[in-house]
Amino acid sequence: MNKVTIKNTDLEIAPVNFGGNVLGWTLDEQASFDILDKFTAAGFNFIDTADTYAWWVNGTGGQSEEIIGKWLKSRGNRNQVVIATKVGSETKEHGFDISKKHIIKSADESLRRLGVDHIDLYYTHFDDKVTPIEETLAAYDELIKVGKVRYIAASNLSPARLAESFEIAEKNGLPKYVALQPHYNLVERTTFETDYAALVERYNLSVFPYWSLAAGFLTGKYRTQEDFNKTIRGGSVKKYFDDKGKAVLKALDAVAEKHGVKQATVALAWLLANPLITAPIVSATSEGQLQTLFAAPDLKLDAEDLAILDEASK
Repeated sequence: MNKVTIKNTDLEIAPVNFGGNVLGWTLDEQASFDILDKFTAAGFNFIDTADTYAWWVNGTGGQSEEIIGKWLKSRGNRNQVVIATKVGSETKEHGFDISKKHIIKSADESLRRLGVDHIDLYYTHFDDKVTPIEETLAAYDELIKVGKVRYIAASNLSPARLAESFEIAEKNGLPKYVALQPHYNLVERTTFETDYAALVERYNLSVFPYWSLAAGFLTGKYRTQEDFNKTIRGGSVKKYFDDKGKAVLKALDAVAEKHGVKQATVALAWLLANPLITAPIVSATSEGQLQTLFAAPDLKLDAEDLAILDEASK
């Protein structure tokens, strides 16, 4: 597996990031172990989670990190994987929070659940929009200096707050974000391409898109109204089943048939064809789903493929 280096770091990753939101949600502990074993056995090494996954199940979260921690301990492979987790999201107990007090406390709790002595990549998950940026970055600075965090990254920050974070970091000698985790896929293009792409280039950020498959819509398994009632995520992707969404599915079908691969593989390969994208985040709950994501880095879309997909997704 060819590795890429996260910009401004020494972290080497395979170009697909496993989304750990399913761990402890749609996958129990044993099934999670099996998926993570297969993922790493295929040469992939980048796992993404958050302190609040899956808070929508138990109100507080923590299950995903706990499962990853148990898996790391049982496999003894901490040095072979890159772990990203996040801070700042809401739960039923508290709102969005990136205050220094909350970050320091949450980092220690994540380290305990993960059973590790450091977090490789620590994200600002959501912006509370009230904490001064200096305070948030100072918290990260403290964590980095004591070795609890290697590098920091951002997700769900407004373009203005993201740019201001770099200005304040430069002015005050505080840590800078090395990566961005945006919402970006074939049916959700506008925000990233219009508001964030220029910032990614300006600040030399690696990019790890979340919802790379639009919560499963881009797998092609939703074709009728009845299909949306069959899975736990059906309701959240029904909004994509409009003229544009149907055009994207038709384009995915054509390109997938041409290359003899699954639609999800094409959707991920489309992301990887963008020079700004480092590794899409994608979840899997079965070996078959894993195989579709394993194939993405090797699928090289040609100009005709990209034109078909771009036209359908505009």
